[in-house]
Amino acid sequence: MASDLDFSPPEVPEPTFLENLLRYGLFLGAIFQLICVLAIIVPIPKSHEAEAEQSEPRSAEMLRKPKAAIPPASKRPKKETKKKR
Repeated sequence: MASDLDFSPPEVPEPTFLENLLRYGLFLGAIFQLICVLAIIVPIPKSHEAEAEQSEPRSAEMLRKPKAAIPPASKRPKKETKKKR
């Protein structure tokens, strides 16, 4: 009875090149997703010099651009008409 049982590992074919490519591609995709999620969750402090350089051009751009555009007066207001029945 004990000699009838076969405890040898099953024969599993070697993975092909495409299967390996798919496996490692999925691992790389999962790692990339984890990095992206961590980048959203964990804030990275910016250096003081980088903030100073970025804030100066923004304030200069705001001075150049007009605050709000005035709509042209040539537009006619919509007429409100009653339906005739």
